[in-house]
Amino acid sequence: MRNRGAMAVAAVAMAAGTLSGCSSDGDAQAAPSKTVLVPGRPGEPNRTEVAGPREPAEPTAAEVGFMQMMITHHAQALEMSALAPDRASDPRVRSLASRIDAAQKVEIATMRAWLKRNPKAVLKAHGRHGAHHAAMPGMATPEQLERLRNARGPAFDALYLNLMITHHEGALTMVKDVLDKGTDVTVQQMARDVQSTQLAEIGRMKDILDS
Repeated sequence: MRNRGAMAVAAVAMAAGTLSGCSSDGDAQAAPSKTVLVPGRPGEPNRTEVAGPREPAEPTAAEVGFMQMMITHHAQALEMSALAPDRASDPRVRSLASRIDAAQKVEIATMRAWLKRNPKAVLKAHGRHGAHHAAMPGMATPEQLERLRNARGPAFDALYLNLMITHHEGALTMVKDVLDKGTDVTVQQMARDVQSTQLAEIGRMKDILDS
């Protein structure tokens, strides 16, 4: 009889849990929780537990730092690539620079939107915000950028490719530092996308230099 009474309570609780999951308009995006009956061990009554999606883990400081620094890192790649249309002599270099420009503008927009969606995580990791260029691997120095601005033709092509290879290799180091050091789906997917894209572009740039 005691088990029957527990089952009746569980049924009422299940109905209440189902209704409460649908009652709030503000929670329309979240999957409703539900109450399930868990049989007790011999001699113990049954019990009820709430089953449903758990609150996602907060992004880690490493993930916040990756997104913040990669925005600055990408910005320099855009600065370098913007010089190619007027200075590069090899159409392959101009094409590569155009692809880098288009892809990294989209990635910067995605990273900025992510940071806006995660203000608490950003505040916790505030010490990583505004990292200096020197702290990021692969960044070109002001002197190297000035040389690139002053170069034309084949000299520009070679300098751009060599600087961008180093720049991409720095980004891969940053990816390595954040991969699997968090649980945020957007950050981890973006890190893997950066890894695959920039590895392919490094191979392409080396092929152009060797041709």
